[in-house]
Amino acid sequence: MRVTRKIAIDLGTTNTLMYVPGQGILLNEPSVVAVSTDENAVLAIGNEAKEMIGRTPETIVAHRPLRDGVIADYRITEAMLRYLIQKIGVSIRLLRPEVLVSVPAGITSTERRAVVDATLSAGAKAAYLIKEPIAAAIGAGIPIGESSGHMIVDIGGGTTEAAVISLGGIVASHSARVGGNRFDEAIIDHIRKRYGMVIGEHTAEKIKVTIGSAIPHEEPAQLSIRGRDMASGLPKETVISSVEVTEALRDPLDEVLQAIKYVLQETPPELAADVIDTGIVVSGGGAQLKDIDQLITRATSVPCYTADDPLVCVVKGAGAALENIDAYKRSVLVSK
Repeated sequence: MRVTRKIAIDLGTTNTLMYVPGQGILLNEPSVVAVSTDENAVLAIGNEAKEMIGRTPETIVAHRPLRDGVIADYRITEAMLRYLIQKIGVSIRLLRPEVLVSVPAGITSTERRAVVDATLSAGAKAAYLIKEPIAAAIGAGIPIGESSGHMIVDIGGGTTEAAVISLGGIVASHSARVGGNRFDEAIIDHIRKRYGMVIGEHTAEKIKVTIGSAIPHEEPAQLSIRGRDMASGLPKETVISSVEVTEALRDPLDEVLQAIKYVLQETPPELAADVIDTGIVVSGGGAQLKDIDQLITRATSVPCYTADDPLVCVVKGAGAALENIDAYKRSVLVSK
């Protein structure tokens, strides 16, 4: 019996994850590529490239080839995919794999075509697509085949995908171009305006993870941070509180809430009643922000829960769909 290698990929704005049926998640690396501007050549990909962000000379640019969940730089994305597929031990010369890639529900036909073409050019024998809300729901353990309504909110690095799912398909959905990267940008903007200090992406992410919260706490936490003073240009150190971070995150979080409310308003009454019973499940890297489930519950009056291992829900769901591709092909997968 001939074995065909299969790979499920969560091609995210912030991180790319790869899942191989029978082996689990084999790779989780930043979607970052370092390029030499002199030679127009790729120097580093993944973790090594992320370490270069904010630390490169003029001749090296470390950037993200995906923006808002879709491909912004086709050539660099193809190189990144080819490198990461080979990194998990798949030889694209000997056995071209079947690859399933998760994409935002609101993706356009042109953006969809770009993902398929980049995947095939990276060495895939066949490319399939699965919408992120469906993959996230499967990965979160939601029984998507039932006739009852289930709501999933996947907060990624570039997009927030909110959807109500019933009978294996999306009944109502909305994609908002807001996610973990916007959270980081909001923190950077706040510190620049409040303290006249410039910080980098790494520092903003550390602030978000360490003391960030969707709702204010009775006992605020504090964190010492370092950056560059805008007036003098010299290094500067200051202390910020979790209350400030919560305030800085208010605008992007409001956009997330608006996406959720829009989907709830578009949901048929019978399914809306089901959602009240089953609750809203939050997945994605943004779901790791402290108390985001409580914020959604307060805003919608619908119970909200954070999925187990929210960061890997999409790739786990895509992997499960790939393992049972015949069962999911008609209602879930789009193949080109």
